[in-house]
Amino acid sequence: MDKNPEELEHQDLDMDHAEAEEVLEDLAFYRTLVANVCMIGDPSSGDWVLVDTGVAHYSSRIIAAAEKRFGNNPPKAIILTHGHFDHVGSAKDLAKFWDVPIYIHTEELDYVTGKETYPPADPTVGGGTLSLLSPIFPQKPVNLKKWIKTLPENGEIPFLEEWKYIHTPGHSPGHIVLFRERDRTLITGDAIVTENPESAVAIFIPLQKVYGPPAYFTSNWDDAEQSAKKLAELEPEVLLTGHGLPMEGDILREQLNELADNFMEQAIPKNKKH
Repeated sequence: MDKNPEELEHQDLDMDHAEAEEVLEDLAFYRTLVANVCMIGDPSSGDWVLVDTGVAHYSSRIIAAAEKRFGNNPPKAIILTHGHFDHVGSAKDLAKFWDVPIYIHTEELDYVTGKETYPPADPTVGGGTLSLLSPIFPQKPVNLKKWIKTLPENGEIPFLEEWKYIHTPGHSPGHIVLFRERDRTLITGDAIVTENPESAVAIFIPLQKVYGPPAYFTSNWDDAEQSAKKLAELEPEVLLTGHGLPMEGDILREQLNELADNFMEQAIPKNKKH
């Protein structure tokens, strides 16, 4: 049988650089150009879950990084924090390769089944080059209907017994974060991030700081503010976001509280303030 281009790419490319960075024994991340994918699971068990799938054309690299960490064990599922292009870009290829389901919040479902399109990006929010370039980012809805399932309403996450999801709308209607109470580990997608989300320079010179969601794609700032406050109340010990490096400890909580308390001044663009 002829192999598809993704299979050929996976075989032929030098994947020495494709390696996940460990945050905890059972948590690692791999950066896909501008966005992180997260791998939850103990490598020794072979049971794991992928959170988000980065931008398009990174499936072979994600597979290579996953195989270095988990061997030939595919994930039990893919969990999406939301449906923007830099979080679902490789979802279809990965679900097809691994033959696994994809889970998303019910309020995000239409955006990943080809039914709805997100509001257009707003290049006027300021902040840097990425804001100016945002109108050319992919905005056509993906169609993951063959693999997509909705998360249960009770906050449980399939295959992740210790974790729960929390609905954090604002950046998108059905955005979620993942939280583990035992060690207060928080995975936030784009509800908050740890690098300046509007700056292209931050991609190459990452500096750890808690920021609000990427402004050019955030659709509801009132909800985004309430979501940030909700996250601060969790008092996380470890933070892994969709953009930027992990953070932990007192400095994380101090910056998150400061953002939550001063969200209008720190996160909301001037042209979006009431």
